[in-house]
Formats: sequence, structure tokens, C-alpha cells
Amino acid sequence: MSAEPLTDKPIAPVEPVEPWRRQVEAAATRRSCGGWRRAPGLRVAGWWALAAAAATAYVLWGLDLRAIDQTTLEFILPRRLTTLATMTVVGVGVALATVLFHTVTANRILTPSIMGFDALYLLVQTGTVVLLGVTGSLTLDPVSSFAWQATAMTLLAVALYRWLLVGLGRSLHMVVLVGVVIGGFLRALSTLMQRAMDPTEFIVLQDRFFADFHGADLRLVGVTAVIVALAAAWTIWRAGRLDVLALGRDIAVSLGLDHRRGQLAVLALVALLVAAATALVGPTSFFGLLVAHLAYQTVGTHRHAHVVPAACGAAVVTLVGGQLVLEKALGLEGSLSLVVELLGGVTFLVLLLRRARA
Repeated sequence: MSAEPLTDKPIAPVEPVEPWRRQVEAAATRRSCGGWRRAPGLRVAGWWALAAAAATAYVLWGLDLRAIDQTTLEFILPRRLTTLATMTVVGVGVALATVLFHTVTANRILTPSIMGFDALYLLVQTGTVVLLGVTGSLTLDPVSSFAWQATAMTLLAVALYRWLLVGLGRSLHMVVLVGVVIGGFLRALSTLMQRAMDPTEFIVLQDRFFADFHGADLRLVGVTAVIVALAAAWTIWRAGRLDVLALGRDIAVSLGLDHRRGQLAVLALVALLVAAATALVGPTSFFGLLVAHLAYQTVGTHRHAHVVPAACGAAVVTLVGGQLVLEKALGLEGSLSLVVELLGGVTFLVLLLRRARA
């Protein structure tokens, strides 16, 4: 008699909760790196101590605290604090989305942007300039623009996940492949529209192709902060289940976890986080990959209770510390996103070459 095929329907665990939790912890420990096994919490605290130091230095750099004038209180400090809040919210959101995406795909060289979020954002921006012109696109209400851009990106991703994973019963690899194809189509459509543009319109549009952490609307930063905070709280609350989910489909199902349902929930959360961050500042293709691997290499454990806070702390250190060095120490006016994307792209190539050798 042939055995029944393995399905995603959960089965009753054969052991109590505590034994399978110890199995998960033992598996995560075996996959960690020798001397880095001890005290991952201290390394997480170290990342956030560096983040606090970078944030303090960024806000207070060049200010004479003994003689703060009206200009400092009304212009300099509010601008710096808004930029700091934007970098913190976007950094934490992108880092969280990348770690969760790695959890469900079991592939650490992918980023959520591979699903076409950046391409959809560019298409929306291009279409807005084409339909409304430069003046019309600049006079749009930022709250309304943020809301419908984030909603469109989230709904597109969730519909894609549900259609392929549930409706057609395809694997996650097929979902990623379809996302790459859709992203390529959207980029091609954006390029076609850009070729028909007036050169002046294209120059204005080109500034939106890169993430900009300066001048974000404080209301939008607050909305995104609420989304990121709720997502982070859910992730920490579900950290044990995410550890099981990361072990793979067969092990997760055998331990009583509804793998397909958990996969869809995580992917929907990733879509919401990436859509909100992209609608707020613009595309950040490889930034999440960079900070996620900084966390993987320094924490020395695969448990989400430690990896997620470490990745978020590394994201804040990278953005705020990078902006501090670029703007204050070196006196440069260039875009930090270009430098971060360059480092993230190099990280991607290194990981790709390392996997090819294995």
C-alpha cells in the first residue's frame, strides 16, 4: 500500500510543547557558528547601543547646547528629528521585512523587492507625472498619494500570493518567479512612458528613483511607524512559530504547524511593510539584504527573538551612522541611498558567488 502524500494540513503533535521547542532550539544552535553561540542578547544590545549613539550624535552634531537660539529650535532640530525618525522607521521596517522574507523562502540572497515593489512604485510615479504633469504631481496631497500607493502595492502582492499559493497550489519558488516577471514587465512599461516624456519632466521624475530620507511628511512617518511597530510586536510574539517555519515545510507540518497559513501571513506582512516603506521614501532594493546579513553574522543564532532586533538595530546604525559620516564628517551633499544600495549590491554579489562555489 502506498503512503499518503504529505499535505499542509496540520497534524497533532506527537510530543508536548516543551520537547518540540527544545528540538527547535537545538536545531538553531547546531546551525549557529561556534564561538558566537554565547550571549546573543548582548550582541543585540550592542547594536541598539550603537544606534542610540549614532542618533544622539546626528541630532546634536555642531550644536552649542549652552546657547541654543530660535533658529535651532524652530528649524534645525525639527528637521534633524524628522530625518532621524524617517530613517529609523524605514530601516526597521525594511530589515524586518527582509528577515521575514528569508524565513519563508529559505533563501538568504533574495530581497522582498524582487517581487516587483520597486517597479510598481516607479510605474506609479511615472504615470502620475505623465497624466498630471510636473505641477500636478507636486501639488498632490501627500497623505492621499501615500495611502493609495501603499494600498495598491500591498493588494497586488497579497493577491499574487493567494492566487498562486492557495488557488493554484504552486510552490513559493513559482511565486518568486512570477514576481520577477511582473517586475520586469512593470519596469519595461515605465521605461516606455519615460521615453515619451519631456526632458524637464524626466529630470523631475529622476529624483524619485532613489530613496530620499529628507523632507518626509511627519504625518506619513507616524502612520508608517504605527505599521512597523505593530509588525514588530507580532513578529516577537510569534518568534517561536517563525523558528519552526524556518525549519522547512516537512518539519513544520510534522510539528503541528499549518505551514501554508503561516507562509501566507508572513508574506502579507512583508508586502505591507515594504509597500509602506517604499511609498514613504522610495525604493530600497538591497538595503535589507545588507543589514539582515550583518545581524546573521554577528548574533550567531537563527532564533527570531534575537535576529529580528539585531537586524533592526543594524539598519538604524547603517542609515543614521552613514548619514552622519556622509553629511557631517565628510561634508558631502550626496544621497545616502546610493552608497547604501552600492554596499547592498556588493553584498548580494558576494553571497551569490559564495553560493556558486558551494
